[in-house]
Amino acid sequence: MIKIKKVLNSSVVLVEGEEKQEYILFGKGIGYGQKAGSIIKEDQADQTFMPIENIKTKEFLRLLDSIPQAYIDLTQQIVQHAEQQLGTKLNTGIYFTLMDHLHFAVERHKKNINITNRVFWEIKNFYQEEFEIGTYALELINKQFQIELPKEEAANIAFHLINAQGEKQESNDGMKYAKMIGGIVNLVRYALQIKMDTDNIHYGRFITHVKFFVERFYADSMLDDPENLLFEQIANLYPQAMDIAFKIENYISQVHGSMLPKEELAYLAVHIYRLASYQQLK
Repeated sequence: MIKIKKVLNSSVVLVEGEEKQEYILFGKGIGYGQKAGSIIKEDQADQTFMPIENIKTKEFLRLLDSIPQAYIDLTQQIVQHAEQQLGTKLNTGIYFTLMDHLHFAVERHKKNINITNRVFWEIKNFYQEEFEIGTYALELINKQFQIELPKEEAANIAFHLINAQGEKQESNDGMKYAKMIGGIVNLVRYALQIKMDTDNIHYGRFITHVKFFVERFYADSMLDDPENLLFEQIANLYPQAMDIAFKIENYISQVHGSMLPKEELAYLAVHIYRLASYQQLK
């Protein structure tokens, strides 16, 4: 028997199982008209999530509070479609990472900030199934919000789907990568002068970006836009974050003798800004 402890919104409920364990359940309309104490059948839910005492799950609950219902419903529709098309169950974390990404993508669009996916061609050609699902999702988003997100957004969504199917293999140069990642993270931590919650979902997202940045650095495939349009826009919007990005460049220059393209600095600044914003809101 599963009992509702709290209705988070019409599609998400916090429940308690027979062994007094708490879970998050997703399901279209599952919370509609329900209240604490109501009994619910587990087969009514699309997805069961990890036990609530898990620290990351608590972060997910806070994330739900900050994201409008429309994004939750869209995410469910996209994930269900993806699992049908791919013939596999995706990691449960996709509900939260994709939901957060969609929300941020629309907010960026409203502010006229366009972050180009520089691996668009590779995803489109090497992950065709996921890209087709990303295109389907993009059409849903544009219709829902009456906007026109760039086609690259389909590749961004596909990237989340790719990650949700399995863990990325560790590089043979793991120690070398880890050293640079650690140096960058420590630099950002000291520059922001805030205590970082390493179990926070936004911290995890920042680390993921830094990992990909380091991989590009060692693969000599840095992102470089000769027009520097994104760099100029981000430098004006987030000057403090850009100053920290320049500190990272100085660190890499001292250790490796390499300067960073302005496009890479812009992406670093965006993720530093988001990390700082969420950490300070805690």
